[in-house]
Amino acid sequence: MPLVESNYYPPVMFRNYHVSTVYSAMVRRAPVKQQRERIDLQDGDFIDLDWSFAKEESKKVLVVIHGLEGSAKRPYVTGLARHFGLNGWDVAAVNLRGCSGEMNRCFRSYHAGATDDLEEIVEFILKKKSYDTMAFNGFSLGGNLMLKFLGEKREIPEQIKAAVMVSVPCDLYGSLKQLQKKENFLYAKRFLRKLRNHLLLRAETFPEQLTKEEIKACNRLLDIDDLYTSRAHDFKDALDYYNKNSSRQFLKNIKVPTLLINAKNDGFLSPKCYPVDIAQASRHLFLEMPDYGGHVGFVQNKPVTYNEERALEFIEAHL
Repeated sequence: MPLVESNYYPPVMFRNYHVSTVYSAMVRRAPVKQQRERIDLQDGDFIDLDWSFAKEESKKVLVVIHGLEGSAKRPYVTGLARHFGLNGWDVAAVNLRGCSGEMNRCFRSYHAGATDDLEEIVEFILKKKSYDTMAFNGFSLGGNLMLKFLGEKREIPEQIKAAVMVSVPCDLYGSLKQLQKKENFLYAKRFLRKLRNHLLLRAETFPEQLTKEEIKACNRLLDIDDLYTSRAHDFKDALDYYNKNSSRQFLKNIKVPTLLINAKNDGFLSPKCYPVDIAQASRHLFLEMPDYGGHVGFVQNKPVTYNEERALEFIEAHL
């Protein structure tokens, strides 16, 4: 306990890992009205929140964080925001540093374990708004970040009642190795291209810390993390970054009811991203492993995805 039996049975075509993953990332549309608000961080940088609101004034807020090279505009975020908004929740969708369409001010940006930024976001929301209930929902890299936050040795605000995480690479290095497999070549290539383009823009602002020649020489995701992610965020190298920020090591400390939904056919995830042993020993970590879903691809024959329905159901059951 608590392992959760899944009731997700997708249409036949979406039982294919690639179809469900690509459709959810590149084809699905889930519009929602959002309002941007900027948080000025303690180190002089900023993070943009994209708010969506329930029809009537709410005391409940869902904080959502996207995945690698995503944003609060991605359909998996806007679809979730729309579903929660229709059910009486305000939603604060986070754009991690440098992900809101405008380059952030500092050389550092975002990474899979930047819980200092999440702490400032939570404090900002709770100080500015009079919410008595907060919940978390994180996707992929954002889910790893939120799990690490919940499992670190910190005082968790009493307003945080529950959390749902989807398609989370709890073992960062293992997931990197999964992406290097032949069947994931196109995904890895796409991530690499986006990250290199991001760094080329950053090099224009910080030419003394990052050169275009160094960036163009990066042919693997590991190279990007060795060159930039580790250096910009005070880790020795990429492996040190992966080891210190993989959320698996923090899961046993979580005291907030948390549901982790990782599909068995998610080609991005390594075996250690399915923490069966930890969930069985925990009273607070619930693990659901549907046979299908790919990576953030829980499509149904309805406007909402399975993970959106499960998130609302799980969170409201634990208020």
